[in-house]
Amino acid sequence: MRAIQYQGVSTVELTEVKRPVPPPGHALVRVRAAGICQTDVHVRASPVEMIPAGTVLGHEIAGTVEEINGPAAGLGIGGQVVIHPVWSCGVCRMCVAGRENACRNTAGRMSPAPTPGVSVDGGLAEYVSAPVSALVPADGLDPAFAAVLPDAGLVPFHSINAARDLLRPGSTAVVIGIGGLGQFAVQLLRELTGARVIAMDVRPEPLEVVAEQVDQTLLSTDPGAAGEVLAATGGYGADFVLDLVGNSATLALSGAIVAPYGAIRVPGLSDGVFEFQTSQLQTALPWGASLTRPYSGTHQELHDLVALAQTGRLTANLVRYGFGDALRAIDDLEAGKVRGRAVVVFDS
Repeated sequence: MRAIQYQGVSTVELTEVKRPVPPPGHALVRVRAAGICQTDVHVRASPVEMIPAGTVLGHEIAGTVEEINGPAAGLGIGGQVVIHPVWSCGVCRMCVAGRENACRNTAGRMSPAPTPGVSVDGGLAEYVSAPVSALVPADGLDPAFAAVLPDAGLVPFHSINAARDLLRPGSTAVVIGIGGLGQFAVQLLRELTGARVIAMDVRPEPLEVVAEQVDQTLLSTDPGAAGEVLAATGGYGADFVLDLVGNSATLALSGAIVAPYGAIRVPGLSDGVFEFQTSQLQTALPWGASLTRPYSGTHQELHDLVALAQTGRLTANLVRYGFGDALRAIDDLEAGKVRGRAVVVFDS
């Protein structure tokens, strides 16, 4: 079968690989669409080997069930599914508590559970073998839209869910970085909370995309941006700051605008450094404020997100590519040409 495979440092190629045979507890899924993520860009661009050579890329996957090896309640041959990107063990204390994204059966404190396209073969291929437990029915959704839900949708959904107690009517939420995840975050905040929403980005074009969905847009590079947030909140700051960039500049901005006992959530992976001060200075983190690095989301949250998507209340700006153009999709994303989410759509 055709696949987009990591061959080693700086080398990703369209190749032919063997069609996977699902082991017990797994299903064979015929891939209908697979998202391209910044993770794929980072893997290819890294000067060191980030993942095992020979790994098929792709962790945002939608397809149809082709074969099931073992019991699979609620699933049937031909059913459309999305695949949760955290292939957790299901038996550790975190998994049995419903926190599969924090699975303890990994290689250590900095290693997540097996992830398609990173530590095991992913979905940028005609077929993928995945644990039955990771499959979420997604009937009725456009496969290209469904494919981006397990990452671009799930990451902000999980972050927002974890701070729902702060996001009451009258509260303020700030989203930094209005790419594919940021566009979902804005919609989810509107659908799930009564918060005032402020969108921030380094470029005006992404802000134009969400301008009608938010209460205020700000350029994060504007020297007065933090002051604008404080002015909009009576000097108090934002109850919730979702930093989807995670570089040093956005982390400093997050710390400058978060309210006392507010929450900073940083899914962004841009090698930023957060400077923490314990003082009474205006530049210090206010009392009670917290900073968390959320990872992915739980299995239940993906089920809930798919159900919300099936109501038609969520949309995504998708840039579609044929499988033959998958490498160009990675190029375009790396070059900043994709406004929204890049998705590879497979032939029917």
